[in-house]
Amino acid sequence: MADNQRTERAGSFASSSTETATLHELTKLDPMEDSVQNLKSLNDEERLADAEEDEKLLPSSNEKEEPPKAKASFAGAVVWMVVNTLATIGIVFTNKAIFSDPQWKLCQLTFASFHFLVTFLTLHILSRPMFAYFTPRRASIRDLLPLSIAMCLNVILPNLSLAFSSVTFYQIARILLTPTVALMNFVLYKATLPRNAILALIPACLGVGMVSYYDSLPTSDSKIKTTSSLGVFFAFTGIFASSLYTVWIASYHRKLQMSSMQLLYNQAPIASFLLLYVIPFVDTFPDWMTVPGNRWLMIGMSGAFASLINISQFFIIAQTGPVSSTVVGHLKTCTIVALGWMVSGRAIGDKSVLGVFVAIGGIVGYSVVMLQHQKQQRK
Repeated sequence: MADNQRTERAGSFASSSTETATLHELTKLDPMEDSVQNLKSLNDEERLADAEEDEKLLPSSNEKEEPPKAKASFAGAVVWMVVNTLATIGIVFTNKAIFSDPQWKLCQLTFASFHFLVTFLTLHILSRPMFAYFTPRRASIRDLLPLSIAMCLNVILPNLSLAFSSVTFYQIARILLTPTVALMNFVLYKATLPRNAILALIPACLGVGMVSYYDSLPTSDSKIKTTSSLGVFFAFTGIFASSLYTVWIASYHRKLQMSSMQLLYNQAPIASFLLLYVIPFVDTFPDWMTVPGNRWLMIGMSGAFASLINISQFFIIAQTGPVSSTVVGHLKTCTIVALGWMVSGRAIGDKSVLGVFVAIGGIVGYSVVMLQHQKQQRK
């Protein structure tokens, strides 16, 4: 269950940690150990002396080399997690600033198509022999068409939610992805969760409901940023679309035997091309001649943040496990919510703050239960 949820966000952290564990198990069966035992069982004093001499020299060299590598790997993982966190925070607030401009609020499809193109170009560069972070694989357009449509909705509806709601509500509402995916997996595949995990999701849903209610109430203070009814509508339809996309991603992984990045590399250009047919009939374009330079800079920054998120994800997948990825995910949620609250103009005593704590507490509790459940299953 947790594997399915992690697929959409991080290219299956669980699978990467499983591969790492498998490698650790294989190193315990190193054939070199058998060779040393065979040497010791021989009565040839010369060969035994040579082996002992090598044994004295080689391990000391390895002991000196391994700690720096481990430190470098840990330091690299921390750097990329920081980059990923800052890029995620940056893209949310940059997009919010762009969509706050009435000229860009109804230009969502064009913006999404631009992001898909940036994603494809980033993955294309990373797949080249110079970097070779993954090997591209091809799939037919017919096979990927439903998933590409879901990908479009997965981006456009949340962006519309961000345009018509506060950052705090937008981010807290995304917590509902977890219970919605769990429900879809139960309905479609009869996949179940541990009882304690289900109990932890109850306060998470309750907290989101509290934030939805209090954040959408009208206020006489024009400085306080609230969520409109359209923002609530787009948030919940976006959660449904994103949950369906998450469940389908897991299904397409099995069906096409592709990694997350191989799948995304195929989806992105199809999704971008599909939107070109709809953009002229749906989007309201700004007056290109009057768009200020700082707005174009923000759009460029949004694309750069998207690239950084994709690039950092490769290294995070390779160098961290499910615990680290979960902690980073919660850190991003808490940071975005806190910053969103600071810029919303709301007082700390506002009633919706209780909903924020209840929702975050519930989803953190769910994560702890699921990580413990996975640990027990490995045993």
